[in-house]
Amino acid sequence: MTSAIVDFRALLSSFITPERISLIIRIVLMLAIGIPLVRFIRRMTGKLVQDKLSAQSEMLIKRSVAYLGWLILVVMILNEFGFKLSALLGAAGVLGVAIGFASQTSVSNIISGIFLISEKPFAIGDIVQIGDTVGVVLSIDLLSIKVRTFDYRFVRVPNENMIKNEITNLTRFSSRRVNLMLSVAYKDKLNKVVEILKDLAANEPLAEKEPEPVVQIIEFADSGISVLFGVWALNENYVALKNALLIKVQQRFDEEDIEIPFPHVKLANEDFNPLPLAVEMKSKLPEAENA
Repeated sequence: MTSAIVDFRALLSSFITPERISLIIRIVLMLAIGIPLVRFIRRMTGKLVQDKLSAQSEMLIKRSVAYLGWLILVVMILNEFGFKLSALLGAAGVLGVAIGFASQTSVSNIISGIFLISEKPFAIGDIVQIGDTVGVVLSIDLLSIKVRTFDYRFVRVPNENMIKNEITNLTRFSSRRVNLMLSVAYKDKLNKVVEILKDLAANEPLAEKEPEPVVQIIEFADSGISVLFGVWALNENYVALKNALLIKVQQRFDEEDIEIPFPHVKLANEDFNPLPLAVEMKSKLPEAENA
C-alpha cells in the first residue's frame, strides 16, 4: 500500500511540473480575461454603430467582431500549447478547401446574404411575402433570414432562395392600398354604384384622403360587372380598414338595393327536341346488325 502511494506521488509530481502549472495558469488567465473582453468589445461595437446603420448591418458587424475575438482567443490558447501559427494557417487552408467542396450550398447562402444586406430590399421589422408565407422579418443572417408569421410560426428561409425568388415587401412604404374586387348585377346603374363607393371612402375615418380612392369598372363578367374599389390606408390600419369597408359595402348595397350577384347557371330547353336523333339512331340499327 505504501509503495502504491509512493508511485502515485511520483507519477503526480512528474505530471505536475512548474512549466505545466505555469501553462495552466496562463490559459486560465487568458480565458478569464478574454471571454469578458470579447463580450465587452461586442457591446461597445453595438453602441458605436447603434442608430447609424440599418438593424441588419448592426447585427452583422457585432457578430463579425465577436467571431474575430473568439478566433484570436482560440489561436492564443493553441499557441500556448505549442501549435505554430504557420501550421495552423496551413491546416486552415486545407480544411477550408475541404469545407468549401462539402458546403457549396452554405457558401452560396453566405454570398446571397451579403447581397441581401448590401441591397437592402427589406429590413428587420418589415412585413414580407415569400411565396405563400407572410410574416415579420426577425433577423437577416449570413445563411438565412428568420420570419415570424402572424399565427406565430417560425420560418427559416435560406438566403439563396431569397435571391432567386420574388419577395414582396408589404411595409416598405408608409401606406398601402386596400383593393376590393366587387361585383354588381347587370340591372344596377353603374353611376350610382360609383357614387356610393366614393361616398363610403370619403366618410371612412381610417381611409387616407391622399392619394384619392380608386373606383374602376373592370369588365362585364359572367355573373355580373366587376368593379375595383381601392382605398389607401396606413400600414397599421390596413386590416382594420379592409374589414370596415367590406362590412359597410354590404350594408350600403343592401340599403340602396344594389345586388351583389353570385355565379349561377341557367338551363333552358327551348326548341330542343331529341326525337329526330332517336329516330335516326333507330334507322341505323338494322344496318349495324347486318354488318
